[in-house]
Amino acid sequence: MAAPLGHPPQARLRAAADFTALRREGKRLASPCFQAQYRLTDGSHARLGMAVSRRVSKLAVVRNRIRRIIRESFRLSRTGLPDCDVLLIARTDAATRNSNELRADLDSIWQRLAALKPRDATRTIPPRS
Repeated sequence: MAAPLGHPPQARLRAAADFTALRREGKRLASPCFQAQYRLTDGSHARLGMAVSRRVSKLAVVRNRIRRIIRESFRLSRTGLPDCDVLLIARTDAATRNSNELRADLDSIWQRLAALKPRDATRTIPPRS
């Protein structure tokens, strides 16, 4: 049986301490619609946190649409990401973009994160079994 494709609680950043550590120790990636802060971890999977403020749009419908697109894009890309915590902060430009543009912007962020090597990688060729 295939694994469920949902967004499980283990893949979410929720604790205030996690957000604080990410803000303090994290590195940044930028795109036209989002700013991503990430921190490589020793965990077993990637985790996502989102910040879509009222500054992006006064309309809750627009902010929730952006959140849904972020969650879906992360869900599809999560297996290809290194073990890291990611905080995506939406910029005001995100409210005026259509869904396809937002997905393309997020895909570029996931590709840049996937290109990161794990911290403990010392070899480029895996050892023989």
